[in-house]
Amino acid sequence: MSLHLWLIPLLPALGAVINGLFGRRFPKAAVSTVALTSTALSFGWAVFAALQFVGGGAAAVTESHGAWIRAGSFSVEYGFYLDQLSMVMMLVVTGVGFLIHVYSVGYMAHEGGYYRFFSYLNLFMFFMLTLVLADNYLLMFVGWEGVGLASYLLIGFFFRRDSAANAGKKAFITNRVGDFGFLIALFLLIKHFNTLQYSGVFKAVNAMPVETAGAGLLTAIGLLMLFGATGKSAQIPLFVWLPDAMEGPTPVSALIHAATMVTAGVYVIARSNAVFNHAPIALMAVAVVGCLTAIFAATIGMAQNDIKRVLAYSTISQLGYMFLACGVAAYSAGIFHLMTHAFFKALLFLGAGSVIHALGGEQDMRRMGGLRHKIPYTYWTMTAATFTIAGFPFLSGFFSKDEILWQTFSSPHGHWVLWLVGVTTAFLTSFYMFRMWFMTFWGDYRGEAHETGEHAGHAHATPIGGHDTIAHAPATGSHGQGADGNSEPHESPWIMLAPLVILAVLSVVGGYVGVPHALGGNNTFHKFLAPVLPSTATVETGTLAEHVAGPAQESASHGESASHEEVAMERLLTGVSVAVAFAGFGLAWLLYVKRRDLPAKITASLGTVYKTVLNKYYVDEIYGASVIGPIVEGSTKLLWRGIDVGAIDATVNEAARGAQDVSDGVRQQQSGNIRSYAGWVAAGAALVIVYMVWMGTR
Repeated sequence: MSLHLWLIPLLPALGAVINGLFGRRFPKAAVSTVALTSTALSFGWAVFAALQFVGGGAAAVTESHGAWIRAGSFSVEYGFYLDQLSMVMMLVVTGVGFLIHVYSVGYMAHEGGYYRFFSYLNLFMFFMLTLVLADNYLLMFVGWEGVGLASYLLIGFFFRRDSAANAGKKAFITNRVGDFGFLIALFLLIKHFNTLQYSGVFKAVNAMPVETAGAGLLTAIGLLMLFGATGKSAQIPLFVWLPDAMEGPTPVSALIHAATMVTAGVYVIARSNAVFNHAPIALMAVAVVGCLTAIFAATIGMAQNDIKRVLAYSTISQLGYMFLACGVAAYSAGIFHLMTHAFFKALLFLGAGSVIHALGGEQDMRRMGGLRHKIPYTYWTMTAATFTIAGFPFLSGFFSKDEILWQTFSSPHGHWVLWLVGVTTAFLTSFYMFRMWFMTFWGDYRGEAHETGEHAGHAHATPIGGHDTIAHAPATGSHGQGADGNSEPHESPWIMLAPLVILAVLSVVGGYVGVPHALGGNNTFHKFLAPVLPSTATVETGTLAEHVAGPAQESASHGESASHEEVAMERLLTGVSVAVAFAGFGLAWLLYVKRRDLPAKITASLGTVYKTVLNKYYVDEIYGASVIGPIVEGSTKLLWRGIDVGAIDATVNEAARGAQDVSDGVRQQQSGNIRSYAGWVAAGAALVIVYMVWMGTR
């Protein structure tokens, strides 16, 4: 069965090339048509391929297009691979990506560089689809690096602002640090397995014993892959680029930094589950990194006032949940949350963009409020997303997050401490999301008061929140009031609202594909992914071929074999997670609706603690002092002034000066004095005689 998978990434690539080369001469309608048509066709072909794949028995499809690299016995094919895991990723990338393209037509309508923006978006889609459809690690790495390049271009889209240009460079360099680890892991695979094809690597790994006695080759490969994943998925210690990446246009935040690119690290770990299941130390490291990142980012999110920064730290925290799931070998739970997160987080970012659009670029939540009556469609769609991410019952986020928490508690690789941290993070998530919801949509509108109060005299083109806040295209003032002269916040056009409505529906119902047995469901999503993401015990004892055939039957009986005690415990823990979601809602309502005087009193009483959290634990400052500063200082004083100027340049300069000095000395011999010449001849003859005598006596 040939599905022509190469068409799926190629179509966005064609859009990127056409708009990139000719878009400057096109009207905006033509640019939009090219960009949307290419992504729509890609999505359509992805749906067709998925239907053919499922209809054909869901057997993995490999389409090779010849040898790419051949050196001795080592070779890499240029090919694409479709299985259950890549199918989910492919549909998420093309489906959510297409909706964001549609939204961008309205959001970017008044921006300069329109063709350039859509060319970059299409380029990103091409690389992301290459990453998820590759049938080997090398082609995956091409997509891996490509999304980093596209991210750099999109984050720095407003490149005339220093903050945007610096954010782009920060993201690019931070990701390269992680990529170094990933690249070393690939070198180890080549050295020890002589292949980078998934089939060859996983077959060799499954034939190896589990490294229970200590760290070995697979542990090293797993830890290096994890290091690469922390860069791409913004986990500790390489998460620092993601909050600054909000300098890019809001659709970029939705596409790259919520729904797709940042999930690449999760995808790599899930795809390499054979390696991690044979390396318990690396697996535990994944869980610890995810757990720490989840709660760390959640605490920072509680204190942020920029609506996009709240969502940025929320993204880091939710990615931590996905890592936590993978770290307890519940890969399907991690991918389940990846899918639902793509729906509700893309919706939250696009909704935030609609709010920003309505307020003429304002991003500070302290200058919002009361918007639920002014922008009702945005309000209701963001309400759906907020309740979903908070984990309210029977929404998609409830099912996927609860699955992670249960697996963290019950898995052989889990621990009740990890579960406790996960539940605490769920409470914090609910609190900061409803804090954002109440501050943005409830109470009285505070924007006008600020413009005539403490910030009176600010030019409208200047960010109202001051230079500490991230301004959305402040130089253009193209959104909201600036666009049409309407001084009141107003609803976005339907080309922006339609994607919000579709994503809201998906956020509500998308989780019903994975309802667990304990809640009366059939856990369909887990069963679908079982051939690719088998249970740990199966991987440790079986081979790759056995994985494909075995886990489906095993999963089919999973529900029947679950004991009543396990079901009762899972329902109890589900009740706890629901309770913390309501508790977060209640606390946010108390502080930001009922008693609005309390937050100021609480923050004043916390003093240094609050200031530390508000300043993101000074992580950027610590990195600046401990890593960036020494590197810059060392590069300046040692490499530049010491080696370049002091050694290399000095050697060249001194050599010329020395030659000049020698020439000056030799020139003195040509004095025109006969006696002087005779003396030099005699001295030379004496030296020749001495040399001949010395040679004759040896």
